[in-house]
Amino acid sequence: MIRIVFFYLAAFGTSLLGNSITAIALPLLVLFTTGSPMGAGAVAIAAAVPSAVAGLLMGSLMDRINRRTVAILSDVISAVALVILPVIELTVGLHLGWFIAVAVLNSFGDVPGITAREAMLPAVAQAAGMDPSRLIGLRESLAGVSLLVGPAIAGILVASLEPVAVMWVTSGIAASAALLTLVIPSRSTRLPRAEQEDRAPQDDSEPEAPRSVFSGLVVIFRTPLLRVVVLLGLALAVVLAALQGMVIPVHFAFQGEAGFVGFVLSALAGGLLVGGGLFAWFGARIPRRGWFTAGVTVVAVGFVVVGVLGPVWSVFAGAAIVGLGGGCMNAVVGLTFVENVVDAQRGKVLGGQNAIMTLVPSVGIGMAAVLIEIGTLHVATTTLVLVWIGAAAATLLSPSIRRLGHASP
Repeated sequence: MIRIVFFYLAAFGTSLLGNSITAIALPLLVLFTTGSPMGAGAVAIAAAVPSAVAGLLMGSLMDRINRRTVAILSDVISAVALVILPVIELTVGLHLGWFIAVAVLNSFGDVPGITAREAMLPAVAQAAGMDPSRLIGLRESLAGVSLLVGPAIAGILVASLEPVAVMWVTSGIAASAALLTLVIPSRSTRLPRAEQEDRAPQDDSEPEAPRSVFSGLVVIFRTPLLRVVVLLGLALAVVLAALQGMVIPVHFAFQGEAGFVGFVLSALAGGLLVGGGLFAWFGARIPRRGWFTAGVTVVAVGFVVVGVLGPVWSVFAGAAIVGLGGGCMNAVVGLTFVENVVDAQRGKVLGGQNAIMTLVPSVGIGMAAVLIEIGTLHVATTTLVLVWIGAAAATLLSPSIRRLGHASP
């Protein structure tokens, strides 16, 4: 049964690694081809809304078919979408319209694939006889590794190959993730029907929702504990996107140290690796609420350190601290969805969560841009830190958080 866990984590890490490399190489390819930064922005915007729609649509679908099938199809879609670009370059030639079309097609592979693998986790853990908390901790650590090495691999590939040639590599990585998922036995990716019916949501509210593409979001916002942790996750996504996508690049550009921007992501990924690893090995020994409180608090400390915009080493240290706290916090949030969502609804609920998570980074970047424009970098960082502290305080004071770790039988 350890084989199941190995292939599950290998498929998850391979898929995430491919996404990480593509996130670096694709904007460079757009920029080199069109010569316009606005073109790269247009491609990113064109992919955001379809990604959210795909998350909602496929989330509902994967509750009716096997999640393993959805994960494989998602990786195949990504592989096909990415290989289109070098093929077009060799035939009729690339232009902005092709990039937008491919970004839209690829969006129907990214979010559904992530959602399907998240929804598979409880059944994989059960089939392997492993505590879900340990498997989630290992998954968070693997996410940190993928985010850590992905940009470095992308940099090496872009330096040694043409950006369009890198798409052959990323397409192959997506295909590899599909093959790794295919090795996982189908029966181990879905809980038995009897157990699906026995598992009930923990909160007193009734999260039944209409059968629509929005029913996953309805379940989230009708269930107090899920609503609280998702809103906190949205706050984290907004603040992180604002810092990574706008504040830190502008700060380093003003300092003449633009080359350090990528290392901030590496520091963040390193923190995620450590935080997830700590939860994987010690998660069962410390109350869930303690992990969550510590994670939220550590993230706040990291944001304060980054927000000071001091020496380069302090920004790296702050990013690593944010990753450390985020790794612990995200593991608890993942377990909360495992324990408080019935298996028959897990796909659409996680799909709804991932759908809205794809839209909020643009909100954070836009907010930071406005704050920098009307004020200063320090005004922007102070505002962002206060947003997180306010969201963290409201979450920790919420009565729903007392129910963390008190799962239904």
